[in-house]
Amino acid sequence: MTGARARWIWLRALGAIFLSAFVSLYFQIEGLIGSRGLLPASTYLQQLRVLGPKRFWFVPTLLWINASDAMLMAIVWIGLVASIAIIANLWPRVSIAVADVAFLSFVAAAQDFSGYQSDGMLLEAALLSIFLAPRGLRPGLADAQPVNAGALFMLRWLWFRIYFESGVVKILSGETQWRDFTAMDKYYENGPLPTWIGWYTQQRLPHGFHAATVAYTLAAELLICWLVFFPKQSRLIAFVLTTPLQIAIILTANYAFLNYLVLFLGVLLLGEHKPLPSTHVAQKVLFATLFVTTIAGFLVPAFPLVQLLEPFRVANRFGLFAVMTRARYEIEFQGSYDGEHWIAYPFRFKPQDPLKAPGIYAPYQPRFDWNLWFASLGDYFENPFVLNCEAQLLEGTPQVLRLFAGNPFAARPPTMVRAVKWQYWFTTPAERARTGAWWNRKFLGEYAPAIAK
Repeated sequence: MTGARARWIWLRALGAIFLSAFVSLYFQIEGLIGSRGLLPASTYLQQLRVLGPKRFWFVPTLLWINASDAMLMAIVWIGLVASIAIIANLWPRVSIAVADVAFLSFVAAAQDFSGYQSDGMLLEAALLSIFLAPRGLRPGLADAQPVNAGALFMLRWLWFRIYFESGVVKILSGETQWRDFTAMDKYYENGPLPTWIGWYTQQRLPHGFHAATVAYTLAAELLICWLVFFPKQSRLIAFVLTTPLQIAIILTANYAFLNYLVLFLGVLLLGEHKPLPSTHVAQKVLFATLFVTTIAGFLVPAFPLVQLLEPFRVANRFGLFAVMTRARYEIEFQGSYDGEHWIAYPFRFKPQDPLKAPGIYAPYQPRFDWNLWFASLGDYFENPFVLNCEAQLLEGTPQVLRLFAGNPFAARPPTMVRAVKWQYWFTTPAERARTGAWWNRKFLGEYAPAIAK
Protein backbone atom coordinates (compact mmCIF):
# COMPACT_ATOMS: atom_id res chain seq x y z
CA MET A 1 0.00 0.00 0.00
CA THR A 2 1.33 3.44 -0.87
CA GLY A 3 1.83 6.01 1.82
CA ALA A 4 -0.69 8.30 0.12
CA ARG A 5 -3.38 5.59 0.16
CA ALA A 6 -2.74 4.75 3.83
CA ARG A 7 -2.95 8.46 4.61
CA TRP A 8 -6.23 8.74 2.67
CA ILE A 9 -7.81 5.82 4.58
CA TRP A 10 -6.68 7.16 7.95
CA LEU A 11 -8.01 10.65 7.34
CA ARG A 12 -11.43 9.34 6.22
CA ALA A 13 -11.54 7.24 9.39
CA LEU A 14 -10.55 10.27 11.46
CA GLY A 15 -13.47 12.20 9.99
CA ALA A 16 -15.88 9.36 10.78
CA ILE A 17 -14.59 9.17 14.35
CA PHE A 18 -15.06 12.90 14.80
CA LEU A 19 -18.55 12.56 13.33
CA SER A 20 -19.45 9.87 15.88
CA ALA A 21 -18.17 12.11 18.68
CA PHE A 22 -20.21 15.12 17.60
CA VAL A 23 -23.34 13.08 16.86
CA SER A 24 -23.27 11.75 20.41
CA LEU A 25 -22.79 15.29 21.75
CA TYR A 26 -25.74 16.55 19.70
CA PHE A 27 -28.07 14.43 21.81
CA GLN A 28 -26.31 14.95 25.14
CA ILE A 29 -24.41 18.21 25.42
CA GLU A 30 -27.23 20.33 26.85
CA GLY A 31 -28.08 17.68 29.44
CA LEU A 32 -24.44 17.29 30.40
CA ILE A 33 -23.03 20.84 30.54
CA GLY A 34 -25.85 23.09 29.37
CA SER A 35 -27.34 25.88 31.50
CA ARG A 36 -29.76 23.35 33.03
CA GLY A 37 -27.47 20.38 32.69
CA LEU A 38 -25.76 18.19 35.25
CA LEU A 39 -22.51 20.18 35.37
CA PRO A 40 -23.18 23.55 33.68
CA ALA A 41 -20.19 24.85 31.77
CA SER A 42 -21.25 28.43 32.43
CA THR A 43 -20.99 27.92 36.20
CA TYR A 44 -17.65 26.15 35.87
CA LEU A 45 -16.13 28.89 33.72
CA GLN A 46 -17.47 31.63 35.97
CA GLN A 47 -15.69 30.04 38.94
CA LEU A 48 -12.42 29.98 36.99
CA ARG A 49 -12.41 33.70 36.26
CA VAL A 50 -10.44 34.21 39.48
CA LEU A 51 -7.43 32.80 37.59
CA GLY A 52 -7.31 35.87 35.39
CA PRO A 53 -5.74 35.54 31.92
CA LYS A 54 -4.27 32.14 32.86
CA ARG A 55 -7.75 30.66 32.63
CA PHE A 56 -7.62 30.72 28.83
CA TRP A 57 -4.61 28.40 28.88
CA PHE A 58 -5.80 26.07 31.62
CA VAL A 59 -9.26 25.74 30.03
CA PRO A 60 -8.82 26.24 26.26
CA THR A 61 -12.39 26.54 25.01
CA LEU A 62 -14.43 28.76 22.73
CA LEU A 63 -17.04 28.79 25.49
CA TRP A 64 -15.13 31.67 27.09
CA ILE A 65 -16.79 33.78 24.39
CA ASN A 66 -20.24 32.58 25.37
CA ALA A 67 -21.26 29.49 27.36
CA SER A 68 -24.95 29.57 26.45
CA ASP A 69 -26.86 26.53 25.23
CA ALA A 70 -26.94 28.10 21.77
CA MET A 71 -23.14 28.30 21.78
CA LEU A 72 -22.87 24.68 22.87
CA MET A 73 -25.03 23.59 19.95
CA ALA A 74 -23.11 25.88 17.61
CA ILE A 75 -19.88 24.10 18.56
CA VAL A 76 -21.54 20.74 17.89
CA TRP A 77 -22.84 21.85 14.50
CA ILE A 78 -19.47 23.29 13.54
CA GLY A 79 -17.89 19.97 14.52
CA LEU A 80 -20.46 18.00 12.53
CA VAL A 81 -19.89 20.04 9.39
CA ALA A 82 -16.11 19.84 9.77
CA SER A 83 -16.30 16.07 10.29
CA ILE A 84 -18.29 15.59 7.12
CA ALA A 85 -15.79 17.79 5.28
CA ILE A 86 -12.93 15.57 6.48
CA ILE A 87 -14.75 12.47 5.24
CA ALA A 88 -15.44 14.18 1.90
CA ASN A 89 -11.75 15.19 1.64
CA LEU A 90 -12.74 18.83 1.43
CA TRP A 91 -9.95 21.21 2.52
CA PRO A 92 -8.70 18.51 4.93
CA ARG A 93 -6.13 20.52 6.86
CA VAL A 94 -8.60 23.26 7.73
CA SER A 95 -11.45 20.81 8.36
CA ILE A 96 -9.36 18.78 10.82
CA ALA A 97 -8.26 21.94 12.61
CA VAL A 98 -11.86 23.15 12.94
CA ALA A 99 -13.10 19.79 14.24
CA ASP A 100 -10.16 19.66 16.65
CA VAL A 101 -10.88 23.11 18.10
CA ALA A 102 -14.60 22.38 18.41
CA PHE A 103 -14.00 19.08 20.21
CA LEU A 104 -11.35 20.61 22.50
CA SER A 105 -13.84 23.35 23.36
CA PHE A 106 -16.22 20.71 24.70
CA VAL A 107 -13.57 18.56 26.38
CA ALA A 108 -11.96 21.49 28.21
CA ALA A 109 -15.26 22.59 29.75
CA ALA A 110 -16.98 19.20 30.26
CA GLN A 111 -15.39 18.49 33.66
CA ASP A 112 -16.23 14.94 34.77
CA PHE A 113 -17.73 14.12 31.38
CA SER A 114 -14.42 14.35 29.52
CA GLY A 115 -12.03 12.44 31.75
CA TYR A 116 -11.55 9.63 29.22
CA GLN A 117 -8.32 8.55 27.59
CA SER A 118 -10.15 8.28 24.27
CA ASP A 119 -10.71 12.06 24.24
CA GLY A 120 -6.97 12.66 24.58
CA MET A 121 -6.21 10.10 21.87
CA LEU A 122 -8.52 11.87 19.43
CA LEU A 123 -7.19 15.35 20.18
CA GLU A 124 -3.57 14.24 19.87
CA ALA A 125 -4.23 12.33 16.65
CA ALA A 126 -6.11 15.28 15.17
CA LEU A 127 -3.32 17.77 15.84
CA LEU A 128 -0.77 15.52 14.16
CA SER A 129 -3.12 14.79 11.27
CA ILE A 130 -3.33 18.48 10.38
CA PHE A 131 0.30 18.16 9.26
CA LEU A 132 -0.22 14.73 7.71
CA ALA A 133 -3.17 15.85 5.57
CA PRO A 134 -2.44 16.97 2.00
CA ARG A 135 -2.73 20.60 0.96
CA GLY A 136 -5.53 21.98 -1.16
CA LEU A 137 -9.28 22.34 -1.31
CA ARG A 138 -9.97 18.98 -3.02
CA PRO A 139 -6.64 17.12 -2.92
CA GLY A 140 -8.00 13.66 -3.78
CA LEU A 141 -5.49 10.88 -3.14
CA ALA A 142 -2.69 13.46 -3.45
CA ASP A 143 -0.12 10.97 -4.75
CA ALA A 144 2.07 13.86 -5.83
CA GLN A 145 2.25 15.26 -2.29
CA PRO A 146 4.79 13.32 -0.20
CA VAL A 147 3.64 12.12 3.19
CA ASN A 148 4.91 14.29 6.03
CA ALA A 149 7.48 11.99 7.62
CA GLY A 150 7.45 13.79 10.97
CA ALA A 151 3.67 13.65 11.33
CA LEU A 152 3.63 10.01 10.21
CA PHE A 153 6.26 9.07 12.78
CA MET A 154 4.38 10.86 15.56
CA LEU A 155 1.11 9.12 14.68
CA ARG A 156 2.89 5.75 14.69
CA TRP A 157 4.46 6.80 17.98
CA LEU A 158 0.96 7.47 19.32
CA TRP A 159 -0.15 3.99 18.21
CA PHE A 160 2.87 2.47 19.93
CA ARG A 161 2.34 4.37 23.19
CA ILE A 162 -1.31 3.37 23.48
CA TYR A 163 -0.24 -0.27 23.42
CA PHE A 164 3.06 -0.18 25.26
CA GLU A 165 2.10 2.14 28.10
CA SER A 166 -1.06 0.10 28.70
CA GLY A 167 1.05 -3.04 28.94
CA VAL A 168 3.59 -1.48 31.29
CA VAL A 169 0.97 -0.20 33.74
CA LYS A 170 -0.61 -3.65 33.85
CA ILE A 171 2.69 -5.10 35.02
CA LEU A 172 3.63 -2.25 37.37
CA SER A 173 0.19 -2.03 38.99
CA GLY A 174 0.70 -5.31 40.82
CA GLU A 175 -2.73 -6.48 39.65
CA THR A 176 -2.74 -10.20 40.44
CA GLN A 177 -5.29 -10.99 37.75
CA TRP A 178 -2.82 -10.10 35.00
CA ARG A 179 -0.16 -12.22 36.66
CA ASP A 180 -2.27 -15.33 37.25
CA PHE A 181 -4.02 -15.05 33.85
CA THR A 182 -7.53 -14.56 35.25
CA ALA A 183 -7.96 -10.91 34.17
CA MET A 184 -10.36 -11.82 31.35
CA ASP A 185 -12.51 -14.34 33.23
CA LYS A 186 -14.99 -11.69 34.43
CA TYR A 187 -13.85 -8.77 32.28
CA TYR A 188 -16.80 -8.89 29.90
CA GLU A 189 -19.47 -8.31 32.54
CA ASN A 190 -17.60 -5.70 34.56
CA GLY A 191 -16.71 -3.07 31.94
CA PRO A 192 -18.63 0.20 31.51
CA LEU A 193 -21.03 -0.99 28.79
CA PRO A 194 -20.90 -4.72 27.95
CA THR A 195 -22.39 -6.24 24.79
CA TRP A 196 -24.43 -9.40 24.21
CA ILE A 197 -21.41 -10.88 22.43
CA GLY A 198 -19.48 -10.32 25.64
CA TRP A 199 -22.05 -12.46 27.48
CA TYR A 200 -21.44 -15.37 25.09
CA THR A 201 -17.68 -14.89 25.22
CA GLN A 202 -17.57 -15.00 29.02
CA GLN A 203 -20.19 -17.64 29.65
CA ARG A 204 -19.63 -20.04 26.76
CA LEU A 205 -15.84 -20.13 26.44
CA PRO A 206 -13.54 -21.92 28.92
CA HIS A 207 -10.95 -20.46 31.24
CA GLY A 208 -8.22 -21.66 28.87
CA PHE A 209 -9.50 -19.28 26.20
CA HIS A 210 -9.63 -16.36 28.64
CA ALA A 211 -6.11 -17.12 29.89
CA ALA A 212 -4.91 -17.19 26.27
CA THR A 213 -6.45 -13.76 25.64
CA VAL A 214 -4.55 -12.40 28.66
CA ALA A 215 -1.31 -13.71 27.18
CA TYR A 216 -2.25 -12.34 23.75
CA THR A 217 -3.06 -8.91 25.18
CA LEU A 218 0.20 -8.68 27.11
CA ALA A 219 2.18 -9.89 24.10
CA ALA A 220 0.56 -7.28 21.86
CA GLU A 221 1.12 -4.46 24.34
CA LEU A 222 4.63 -5.32 25.49
CA LEU A 223 6.24 -7.03 22.49
CA ILE A 224 4.38 -6.91 19.18
CA CYS A 225 3.94 -3.13 19.24
CA TRP A 226 7.73 -2.70 18.96
CA LEU A 227 7.54 -3.94 15.37
CA VAL A 228 6.33 -0.46 14.40
CA PHE A 229 9.95 0.68 14.46
CA PHE A 230 11.15 -2.00 12.04
CA PRO A 231 10.87 -2.22 8.22
CA LYS A 232 7.68 -2.72 6.23
CA GLN A 233 7.22 -6.47 6.69
CA SER A 234 7.55 -6.17 10.46
CA ARG A 235 4.96 -3.40 10.55
CA LEU A 236 2.64 -5.57 8.46
CA ILE A 237 3.00 -8.36 11.04
CA ALA A 238 2.20 -5.89 13.84
CA PHE A 239 -0.94 -4.75 11.99
CA VAL A 240 -2.10 -8.30 11.29
CA LEU A 241 -1.57 -9.42 14.89
CA THR A 242 -3.15 -6.40 16.62
CA THR A 243 -6.13 -5.82 14.33
CA PRO A 244 -8.09 -8.90 15.58
CA LEU A 245 -7.58 -7.66 19.15
CA GLN A 246 -9.22 -4.32 18.36
CA ILE A 247 -12.09 -5.94 16.46
CA ALA A 248 -12.73 -8.34 19.34
CA ILE A 249 -12.85 -5.45 21.82
CA ILE A 250 -15.28 -3.55 19.57
CA LEU A 251 -17.60 -6.57 19.49
CA THR A 252 -17.49 -7.32 23.21
CA ALA A 253 -17.36 -3.86 24.80
CA ASN A 254 -18.52 -0.32 24.06
CA TYR A 255 -15.47 1.89 24.47
CA ALA A 256 -16.87 4.57 22.18
CA PHE A 257 -14.47 5.47 19.38
CA LEU A 258 -11.31 4.40 21.24
CA ASN A 259 -10.79 1.05 19.51
CA TYR A 260 -11.81 2.41 16.11
CA LEU A 261 -9.14 5.07 16.47
CA VAL A 262 -6.45 2.55 17.44
CA LEU A 263 -7.58 0.19 14.69
CA PHE A 264 -7.29 2.78 11.92
CA LEU A 265 -4.08 4.27 13.30
CA GLY A 266 -2.72 0.82 12.52
CA VAL A 267 -3.35 1.44 8.81
CA LEU A 268 -0.54 3.97 8.92
CA LEU A 269 1.84 1.11 9.67
CA LEU A 270 1.24 -0.24 6.17
CA GLY A 271 2.09 2.73 3.98
CA GLU A 272 5.41 3.13 2.24
CA HIS A 273 6.33 6.76 1.75
CA LYS A 274 8.94 9.07 0.37
CA PRO A 275 9.93 11.59 3.06
CA LEU A 276 9.45 15.27 2.43
CA PRO A 277 12.69 16.80 1.16
CA SER A 278 12.51 19.31 4.02
CA THR A 279 10.31 20.05 6.96
CA HIS A 280 9.63 23.49 8.34
CA VAL A 281 11.66 24.32 11.43
CA ALA A 282 8.46 25.10 13.35
CA GLN A 283 7.15 21.60 12.63
CA LYS A 284 10.41 20.02 13.75
CA VAL A 285 10.26 21.98 17.00
CA LEU A 286 6.62 21.02 17.55
CA PHE A 287 7.18 17.31 16.90
CA ALA A 288 10.31 17.24 19.04
CA THR A 289 8.50 19.00 21.88
CA LEU A 290 5.59 16.57 21.75
CA PHE A 291 7.93 13.59 21.53
CA VAL A 292 9.93 14.65 24.58
CA THR A 293 6.78 15.54 26.49
CA THR A 294 5.15 12.16 25.88
CA ILE A 295 8.22 10.36 27.19
CA ALA A 296 8.48 12.64 30.19
CA GLY A 297 4.75 12.35 30.83
CA PHE A 298 5.00 8.61 31.22
CA LEU A 299 8.20 8.59 33.27
CA VAL A 300 7.92 11.88 35.20
CA PRO A 301 4.30 13.14 35.21
CA ALA A 302 5.29 16.25 37.19
CA PHE A 303 7.70 17.39 34.46
CA PRO A 304 6.94 21.11 33.81
CA LEU A 305 6.34 20.73 30.07
CA VAL A 306 3.88 17.92 30.76
CA GLN A 307 1.90 20.14 33.12
CA LEU A 308 2.05 23.03 30.66
CA LEU A 309 0.55 21.08 27.75
CA GLU A 310 -1.87 18.95 29.74
CA PRO A 311 -4.93 21.22 29.20
CA PHE A 312 -4.65 20.68 25.43
CA ARG A 313 -4.36 16.88 25.66
CA VAL A 314 -1.84 16.64 22.86
CA ALA A 315 0.90 14.76 24.75
CA ASN A 316 -1.05 12.21 26.72
CA ARG A 317 -0.29 9.39 29.11
CA PHE A 318 -2.05 6.08 28.55
CA GLY A 319 -2.69 3.06 30.69
CA LEU A 320 -5.77 0.98 29.99
CA PHE A 321 -7.00 -1.58 32.53
CA ALA A 322 -4.09 -1.42 34.91
CA VAL A 323 -6.46 -2.74 37.59
CA MET A 324 -9.42 -4.96 36.78
CA THR A 325 -12.84 -4.27 38.28
CA ARG A 326 -13.86 -7.10 40.61
CA ALA A 327 -17.63 -6.56 40.47
CA ARG A 328 -20.24 -4.62 38.55
CA TYR A 329 -22.37 -2.00 40.28
CA GLU A 330 -25.11 0.10 38.76
CA ILE A 331 -26.67 3.35 39.96
CA GLU A 332 -30.38 3.76 39.30
CA PHE A 333 -32.48 6.90 39.73
CA GLN A 334 -35.96 6.45 41.15
CA GLY A 335 -38.84 8.83 41.74
CA SER A 336 -41.80 8.67 44.09
CA TYR A 337 -44.89 10.61 45.12
CA ASP A 338 -45.18 9.12 48.60
CA GLY A 339 -41.71 7.88 49.61
CA GLU A 340 -42.89 4.26 49.63
CA HIS A 341 -43.53 3.36 45.99
CA TRP A 342 -40.53 4.07 43.79
CA ILE A 343 -40.39 4.01 39.98
CA ALA A 344 -37.08 3.75 38.11
CA TYR A 345 -36.05 6.11 35.32
CA PRO A 346 -35.09 3.90 32.34
CA PHE A 347 -31.59 4.25 30.90
CA ARG A 348 -30.81 4.28 27.21
CA PHE A 349 -27.61 2.29 27.19
CA LYS A 350 -26.34 0.89 30.47
CA PRO A 351 -27.61 -2.37 32.02
CA GLN A 352 -30.85 -2.05 33.95
CA ASP A 353 -33.60 -4.48 32.94
CA PRO A 354 -32.17 -8.00 33.47
CA LEU A 355 -34.20 -9.27 30.51
CA LYS A 356 -32.79 -6.73 28.06
CA ALA A 357 -29.77 -7.86 26.07
CA PRO A 358 -26.74 -5.55 26.40
CA GLY A 359 -26.34 -3.77 23.08
CA ILE A 360 -23.53 -2.61 20.78
CA TYR A 361 -23.43 1.19 20.64
CA ALA A 362 -19.82 2.12 19.85
CA PRO A 363 -18.52 4.38 18.45
CA TYR A 364 -21.45 6.37 19.94
CA GLN A 365 -20.45 7.49 23.44
CA PRO A 366 -23.19 7.89 26.07
CA ARG A 367 -21.15 9.94 28.52
CA PHE A 368 -23.86 10.06 31.19
CA ASP A 369 -24.16 6.26 31.30
CA TRP A 370 -20.37 5.90 31.26
CA ASN A 371 -19.91 8.26 34.17
CA LEU A 372 -22.50 6.44 36.24
CA TRP A 373 -20.38 3.30 35.93
CA PHE A 374 -17.34 5.18 37.23
CA ALA A 375 -19.45 6.81 39.96
CA SER A 376 -20.70 3.40 41.11
CA LEU A 377 -17.12 2.51 42.08
CA GLY A 378 -16.93 5.48 44.47
CA ASP A 379 -19.16 7.65 46.65
CA TYR A 380 -21.76 10.21 45.62
CA PHE A 381 -19.88 13.14 47.18
CA GLU A 382 -17.01 12.38 44.76
CA ASN A 383 -19.48 12.62 41.89
CA PRO A 384 -21.56 15.77 42.33
CA PHE A 385 -23.41 15.23 39.06
CA VAL A 386 -25.41 12.43 40.75
CA LEU A 387 -27.08 14.75 43.27
CA ASN A 388 -27.44 17.37 40.54
CA CYS A 389 -29.27 14.77 38.49
CA GLU A 390 -31.64 14.06 41.36
CA ALA A 391 -32.41 17.77 41.63
CA GLN A 392 -33.04 18.14 37.90
CA LEU A 393 -35.32 15.09 37.83
CA LEU A 394 -37.24 16.58 40.71
CA GLU A 395 -37.78 19.66 38.58
CA GLY A 396 -38.54 17.65 35.45
CA THR A 397 -35.78 19.39 33.47
CA PRO A 398 -36.21 18.38 29.79
CA GLN A 399 -32.49 18.57 28.93
CA VAL A 400 -31.61 16.03 31.64
CA LEU A 401 -34.63 13.83 30.96
CA ARG A 402 -33.42 13.42 27.38
CA LEU A 403 -30.41 11.55 28.75
CA PHE A 404 -32.83 8.81 29.79
CA ALA A 405 -34.84 6.43 27.60
CA GLY A 406 -38.13 7.75 28.95
CA ASN A 407 -39.90 9.71 31.66
CA PRO A 408 -42.14 7.65 33.97
CA PHE A 409 -43.41 10.91 35.48
CA ALA A 410 -44.51 12.60 32.27
CA ALA A 411 -47.77 13.88 33.83
CA ARG A 412 -45.98 15.71 36.65
CA PRO A 413 -42.53 15.43 38.28
CA PRO A 414 -42.15 13.26 41.38
CA THR A 415 -42.04 14.78 44.85
CA MET A 416 -39.00 12.70 45.83
CA VAL A 417 -35.99 11.37 43.91
CA ARG A 418 -33.23 9.07 45.06
CA ALA A 419 -30.27 7.16 43.63
CA VAL A 420 -29.91 3.50 44.56
CA LYS A 421 -27.21 0.94 43.92
CA TRP A 422 -27.41 -2.58 42.50
CA GLN A 423 -24.86 -5.29 41.91
CA TYR A 424 -25.09 -6.98 38.50
CA TRP A 425 -23.52 -10.13 37.08
CA PHE A 426 -24.15 -12.24 33.99
CA THR A 427 -26.59 -15.11 34.22
CA THR A 428 -25.23 -18.58 33.55
CA PRO A 429 -26.27 -20.35 30.34
CA ALA A 430 -28.67 -22.48 32.39
CA GLU A 431 -30.24 -19.43 34.04
CA ARG A 432 -30.58 -17.69 30.70
CA ALA A 433 -32.24 -20.72 29.14
CA ARG A 434 -34.69 -20.92 32.05
CA THR A 435 -35.54 -17.26 32.56
CA GLY A 436 -34.46 -15.44 29.40
CA ALA A 437 -32.48 -13.01 31.55
CA TRP A 438 -29.02 -11.74 30.64
CA TRP A 439 -28.31 -10.38 34.11
CA ASN A 440 -28.71 -11.27 37.76
CA ARG A 441 -28.92 -8.35 40.13
CA LYS A 442 -29.00 -7.69 43.86
CA PHE A 443 -30.30 -4.54 45.54
CA LEU A 444 -27.64 -2.93 47.75
CA GLY A 445 -29.54 0.08 49.07
CA GLU A 446 -29.25 3.82 48.71
CA TYR A 447 -26.31 5.30 46.80
CA ALA A 448 -27.16 8.96 47.36
CA PRO A 449 -29.71 10.42 49.81
CA ALA A 450 -33.20 11.13 48.56
CA ILE A 451 -34.17 14.75 48.02
CA ALA A 452 -37.71 16.10 48.13
CA LYS A 453 -39.59 19.22 47.18
